[in-house]
Amino acid sequence: MRDLALAPAAAPPLAGGLADGVFETADRNPALPVLARRADGASTAWEEVTAVELRDEVVDVAKGLIASGISPGHRVAVMARTRYEWTVLAHALWAVGAEVVPIHPTSSRDQVEFILRDAGCVAVVVEDEQGVMTVGTVCAVLPRLKHVWQLDAGALAQLAQRGEFVPLTTVESLRRIVLPDATAAVAYTSGTTGRPQGCALSHRGLAYPCDTLLAGWGHTAAPPGEQASVLAFLPFSHVYGLMIMVLCVRGGILMGHEPEMTEAALASALRTFRPTYLYGVPFVFEKLYKNFLRTAQQAGRGALFERAAQTARDFAAAEERRRLGTGAGPGFDLRLQHALYERTVYRRLRAALGGRVVRGTSAGSSLSRELSLFYEGIGVYVHDGYGLTESSGGITVQPLGREKSGTVGRPLPGTQIQVADDGEILVRGPSVFQGYVGDEAATRAALGGGWLATGDIGRLDSEGYLTITGRKKDVIVTSGGKSVAPAPLEQRLRMHPLIHQAVVVGDDRPCVGALLTLDPDFLAHWRAALALQGDTPGREVREDNALREELGRAVAAANSTVSRAESIRVYRVVTEPFAPANGLMTPSMKLRRDAIVRHYAAEIEAMYQARSRASPRLSAVEPADWEDPDDVFR
Repeated sequence: MRDLALAPAAAPPLAGGLADGVFETADRNPALPVLARRADGASTAWEEVTAVELRDEVVDVAKGLIASGISPGHRVAVMARTRYEWTVLAHALWAVGAEVVPIHPTSSRDQVEFILRDAGCVAVVVEDEQGVMTVGTVCAVLPRLKHVWQLDAGALAQLAQRGEFVPLTTVESLRRIVLPDATAAVAYTSGTTGRPQGCALSHRGLAYPCDTLLAGWGHTAAPPGEQASVLAFLPFSHVYGLMIMVLCVRGGILMGHEPEMTEAALASALRTFRPTYLYGVPFVFEKLYKNFLRTAQQAGRGALFERAAQTARDFAAAEERRRLGTGAGPGFDLRLQHALYERTVYRRLRAALGGRVVRGTSAGSSLSRELSLFYEGIGVYVHDGYGLTESSGGITVQPLGREKSGTVGRPLPGTQIQVADDGEILVRGPSVFQGYVGDEAATRAALGGGWLATGDIGRLDSEGYLTITGRKKDVIVTSGGKSVAPAPLEQRLRMHPLIHQAVVVGDDRPCVGALLTLDPDFLAHWRAALALQGDTPGREVREDNALREELGRAVAAANSTVSRAESIRVYRVVTEPFAPANGLMTPSMKLRRDAIVRHYAAEIEAMYQARSRASPRLSAVEPADWEDPDDVFR
């Protein structure tokens, strides 16, 4: 077992609760813009809210909560998209010592009932009539639930009006008795297997990674002399989004709220809000890259883009070797090429992101090294972060001036990491959660020996950089006994512009297989670009053959990164995408592998049976006979 411990954090220790950041910023810089919102989804104008305006609204809502009987220790659920009111409500609840219980707004009736009961919520804030109806169907079995407030019906204004008679001193008294180790939020895990578990996160735990990042890395979030700005669009119901909210409010970073997760809404918000720092999950950065490529191809500049993209990766890789002391950096010819593409390609790509983004963070799952190098090469360094609900968010970060793409960096100061003999990552530090709500046995199992067992597998290199290779529970064991981590293969498959999603299967099977979904936008563009002539039936056959060949190349490219025994030998394209709406993904965009395998059990069986019929000599322990990947379209 290897142990890595770094020096104590430079950030000052937390003295109170998370709401203090709102009041301290208002006292220090009252006119500083801290939040931004759009009047409606169609508007391109952003309304900014100053630090003093945010503080006053937080106080007004906190008074209303007090008048409604919300007391220290009470749990209040918030079931809404990423919108301005979410941020106000969270800090108002923290100001009175209450605990926030985030619920994703698309959660099913059963999920809502389970979380409200499991957490013992006394109130819930929903977004719209649909939320009211969902909660209304479970109220009868939740005797502790006393209030249901609806944001679209003016919940904040109603609370402010109800609390008009409550003196400011009452809010101040409650805020000042909130201790750093008091519970701030009960955040539920993604529930990729079984029921989600409620993680009790303290004010200190949520603040620690944020304050540490602000102290050591905050100055990199914007060009010199400019206020940093972040567009929040990932759900606050997930710890990643919650961490971004806390980080922005505590750091005086202007945070815009974009509730719509559609491609069009995000593109519009990026162009109009113009953030200096971009955060997301790998899917977001993969989709942006594919959109860049598709747009270039539609304009007849696909070859130019691909040359520029390769130059960006080559340039970034050379810069990485220079800063790590393993090379001299880009040579003259590479610098010249890069400068040419900067004028003709890269600045246009940055303009599509708003034109001001200087850095970014990807988290939730691993970002490919190729994609990280691409973004660095075009002038937007995107590093891969690592954290989980039980760690209140961030665990690792890239050392400034020593960034290494393809890794998640090194532990935050004050955080320790061990990699156990079986490859599982263990974590210890101030941000580790207090435990699972109502489940002492699970808490003891997760915190054995004082270390948080993350369930993730990875490795540390000689310089202490951590690489995540997958989830321990996701490892596939074929019938021949070969253990395969699916994440690297899936990541490589998604790099192909036609492939939207990929799930690797193969437990107790003779070889590794994959289920693929196609990117509908790129598929339409690809079909149009083929320009096949002839009658419709014949053209469709030729089109399917061309698609089969293209996907075969994508599978072969993925297989080139692993051993023969780990490579994909069968795959099938399915038409229904994996999504939260059909229960095949979590709201935080993680695959529900067990659900996918159950949902596509017949297709998976047919996929293997088809290949078995094609290879009659195949035995259960002879995957080597399956020489080429077999593609089966649904």
